[in-house]
Amino acid sequence: MNSGSDSGVKKPKRITIETIKEMIAKHENGARVSDLAMQYDMATSAICTILRNKEALKAADVAKGVTILTKQRPKLLDEVEKLLLVWINQKKLAGDSVNETIICEEALHIHRDLLATLPSTSTASVEEFKVSRGWFDKFRQRTGIHSVIRHGEAASLDKKATEDFVKEFNKFVEGEGYVSHQVFNCDETGPFWKKMPKRSYITQEEKTLPGHKPMKDRLTLLLCAKASGDCKIKPLLVYHSESPRVFKRNNVLKAKLPVMWRANSKAWVT
Repeated sequence: MNSGSDSGVKKPKRITIETIKEMIAKHENGARVSDLAMQYDMATSAICTILRNKEALKAADVAKGVTILTKQRPKLLDEVEKLLLVWINQKKLAGDSVNETIICEEALHIHRDLLATLPSTSTASVEEFKVSRGWFDKFRQRTGIHSVIRHGEAASLDKKATEDFVKEFNKFVEGEGYVSHQVFNCDETGPFWKKMPKRSYITQEEKTLPGHKPMKDRLTLLLCAKASGDCKIKPLLVYHSESPRVFKRNNVLKAKLPVMWRANSKAWVT
């Protein structure tokens, strides 16, 4: 019957290296051990242990959020994470959105760039950097980056009305005796192909992400196909420009595109 006593056991508190450095600096500026223990909610013996090893801790150059010093953690990885955090800040200031995939791709690019600067004798001993979901979750916890929604216009969809229409249409097809080869579905979609993702990761210090004017450069696609799936009509694409400059620069022939190209000042099907 030691469940009651176990519940009162206090788990050891893990603090980051940067917090430890802050603690050492305060002690060197005259703060007492007892005051530090009270401020950081730690035992005085733990504070004394930190102060005994303060030279090694002060010399530690690690990424933000690292809580322990180990020989197993490569210094190159610390450098990657520090540069990655700088890059996330730059993207935020530029108004760009970054998600998990983009961050992981940038981490690989930074690692490759740093690897290229090392001598050939050093690269042989460097372990392969695997940008896994586990690494990203730990990086997120260490640095405090979090995902927020970038506010903008939102579209709503009446899901129930959509489901009711499908049922009514199926009844109509069966009642009229049509087969799937006689049924065509034609619909348009208007993607804003320059629009940024709604969510983005920002640093621990930031609480919200400023809104931005969403890109309105759109095009309209009209798609048509048989219900049987054996016939697809060539899509119709409507853009606001009859001959975009990029077509002229790259000698693009509209007749050879996999769509029928048409122009409208508002990129709508009229």
